[in-house]
Amino acid sequence: MSLSVSPSELEIMKVLWKRPGTGASEIAEALADRKDWNIRTIKTLLARLVEKGALTTEQDGRRYLYRPAIDKRAYQKSAAGQFVDRVFGGRAAPLVAHLADARGLTNEDIEELEELLGRLKS
Repeated sequence: MSLSVSPSELEIMKVLWKRPGTGASEIAEALADRKDWNIRTIKTLLARLVEKGALTTEQDGRRYLYRPAIDKRAYQKSAAGQFVDRVFGGRAAPLVAHLADARGLTNEDIEELEELLGRLKS
């Protein structure tokens, strides 16, 4: 999957991954504390996502309900892969090294990485 989703569209997707089958006004309410978007902006972003195939619609009386057509984990995997390819030449080790330098790794992060590396070596 190679779906390009803008940061604004991703905000909409995050709401719908948590609450599939939601209308535009409910999405606006869910984003009201983080975004100063009017309902027309929300509907424009929804229309783009439907056009891209990221959302499906279902008519409910006079309004539409929106559902993700793509799985959150599949999108994350695809987007992360595209980022690693574009910024780190497809290599994961420089990405992890950069994250460790820039943000630091907690003991929990290190344990998870060690567990992952152990599974990958097996």
